[in-house]
Amino acid sequence: MDAQVLVVGAGLAGASTAWRLAQRGRTVVLVERDVPASAQGSSHGSARILRHAYPERLYVDLVGAAETAWTELSALHGADLVTRCGALDFGARRDPHGLAAVLADAGVEHELLAREDARDRWPGIAFDSDVLWHRAGGVLDAGSTVRAMVAAARAHGAQVLQGWALSRLERTGAGFTAHAADGRTVSAGRVVVCAGPWLPDLLGELPLPAGFLAALPTLTVTEENAFHFPHREPRTPWPTLIHHREDICLYALPGGRDAQFRGQKVAEFAAGRRLRSAATRTGRVDAANRERVVEHVRRFLPGLEPEPYAETTCLFTNTPTEDFVVDEADGVTVVSPCSGHGAKFAPLLGELAADAALRTGSVPGRFRVGSSRA
Repeated sequence: MDAQVLVVGAGLAGASTAWRLAQRGRTVVLVERDVPASAQGSSHGSARILRHAYPERLYVDLVGAAETAWTELSALHGADLVTRCGALDFGARRDPHGLAAVLADAGVEHELLAREDARDRWPGIAFDSDVLWHRAGGVLDAGSTVRAMVAAARAHGAQVLQGWALSRLERTGAGFTAHAADGRTVSAGRVVVCAGPWLPDLLGELPLPAGFLAALPTLTVTEENAFHFPHREPRTPWPTLIHHREDICLYALPGGRDAQFRGQKVAEFAAGRRLRSAATRTGRVDAANRERVVEHVRRFLPGLEPEPYAETTCLFTNTPTEDFVVDEADGVTVVSPCSGHGAKFAPLLGELAADAALRTGSVPGRFRVGSSRA
C-alpha cells in the first residue's frame, strides 16, 4: 500500500492530521495500533476542558484559531462537539488578574470577580482568591471528536488501518517503508508520527537525524488519576474550573457520559506516577492521590459529595515546559501536542502538523525542536 503521507496514531492529533492532509488533496494512510480514540492512548472519553485562559498570548491566540476549526468540524459532524458551560480560574498561584490581562489584550470576553461575589454566583464552590470567569469555556467530547475527524479524513479519501502497530520505520529511496508488528508494510513519501504516550518507545525506531533527537525535549509519560464526584443538587449547572493553590493544582469539569452525567470529573494536574511509555501503564489508582483530591473536594467544592463514585487513570505525555512539539526533519514529522492541555486545539493540530510535514505555513517557533541537527 502506497501513500503520499503516512500518519501514525489515530488519537486527537493523528486524526486531525489525517483529515487536514487529505483535505489538502494528499493521499493519506492513517494507522492505529488499536482503534481510533483508543483507551490505550490519551484521546478517549467525553470530558476535556476547552478554555481560553493562558498566561501567554501565543496559546490564547491558538485557542481563538481553534474555535473556528471547532465550528467547521462540528458542522461536518452534524452536532456540537463542545458544550459551553463557562470556565473559572482561581487560587493564589493561578493568578486570575494576570490571566485577565492576557485575555483583555487578546479581546476575549471575561470577568474578574471578588471571591464573595463569585461564591454568590456559584455557591457550590469555596473560593480562596479573586476569580476569573470566561463564558466561552466549556467541555469537549474527545472520543466523538476523533471519530468525527476520522470520518472527515475518509470523506477526502484517506484510508484507515486499525490494529496496525508501528514497530519500525525504514528509509527507502526517496521515501519510507513502515513496518507493523505483524509484518504488514506501508510505503509513503512522508511520515507524521502522532503516537502520544507510545512515542518514547518509537523514537529509537524512527530514522531521525541525531541532532534532531538530541534537541528534542524530554518526553515524560505519567499515569494520572481522575475521580468523579456526584452533585449534591443534580440539576445545578457547573462550569469547568482550575484551582491552583500553593501546594496543589486541581481541575474539575462536568463528566459527561464518562460519569453518566451525574457529577464532576476532578483531578490533580500532572501528579501521576512516571512511566517509560504507555506500554507500562498499570491502571491502578494512586490511593494517596485519591486522598488529596477527596480532601480538596471536601474543603473547596461543597456542592459535591466528597466520595467518588467512579475513578480511572489516564496518560499524559509531558515536555519540561508544557509546550508542544510539532516539527519535521528529513521527511519525518514528530507531533506531540501534550502536557495535559492539547485537546482543546484538536481540529487545529492537523493544520499545524500538515504545515510542518509539507513545509508550508508557519508553525510557532516554540513548537520547533531547534536548529541543532546533524
